[in-house]
Amino acid sequence: MKKIDLAKAFVTTHIGLFRCPVCGQPFSEVVGYSLRCPNRHGFDLSKKGTLYFLTKNANNEYDRQMLASRQRMLGAGLFDPIVKAIAAEMSSSPETIMDVGCGEATPLTKLLKMRAKKDVAVGFDISKDGINLATQQDVEAFFCVADLAHLPFNDHQFSTIIDLFSPSAYQEFNRVVAPGDKLIKIIPNSGYLHELRQLLYGGTGENSQYSNEKVFDLFKTHYPDARIETLTYEFHIPEGMQRDMMIMTPLHWGRDQREDVDQQLSELTDITVDVSILTNHF
Repeated sequence: MKKIDLAKAFVTTHIGLFRCPVCGQPFSEVVGYSLRCPNRHGFDLSKKGTLYFLTKNANNEYDRQMLASRQRMLGAGLFDPIVKAIAAEMSSSPETIMDVGCGEATPLTKLLKMRAKKDVAVGFDISKDGINLATQQDVEAFFCVADLAHLPFNDHQFSTIIDLFSPSAYQEFNRVVAPGDKLIKIIPNSGYLHELRQLLYGGTGENSQYSNEKVFDLFKTHYPDARIETLTYEFHIPEGMQRDMMIMTPLHWGRDQREDVDQQLSELTDITVDVSILTNHF
């Protein structure tokens, strides 16, 4: 079956998940390959089986090369322990999952295969390139281009919201999560990729050090009873993937043109992943 037909079947079955980003009304019908609301606003499925919900142009700094490098690195297992930690927070029963800023969707793909629970999953991102890459994943999930601040989803529809290194819109999260269910947010700690920071910036420059204090404090302001866990591990970079390791992060912007970078990258064999897992139950 073509991707557009699989997507049509998904939105037809799960139309209750979606609401119109123009007027806020729940979508009421699927006509042909178009999702329509009672006010006749329509959004057409692409040939890749995605929906484009943005109502204005969006700025996105993550290009296709960066996303492709990320896909290769995560496919090689860079975030596998994070995915396992997310799975440990979830129910043993099937869930309805929203992946915030899913990008090329490797973590979501690995999570769904790990759980094998027939979850209903929707991933969205502001990056059309990211969503196009996500549609290449071998996974039963629906992907769309959407605005974090104006989610095209109905109230209280999701049992788990996953936010892996993405910005947050807590008011919107509170609206779409089901009562009694959860938000799992992953943020980098100061040790995250410190070897790469050292290689590119040494001990100077604003990117040479990282602090998650502002992000952490804002989360705790909204969810003072949330549970906080840290996860730190070393990942061995597969041979020949050092440049992907650099390109997949914004750290390389403006630094990968240095003549000595390739030589230094060849000596980068292991990288530290250091994150906090913030879990709030509603």
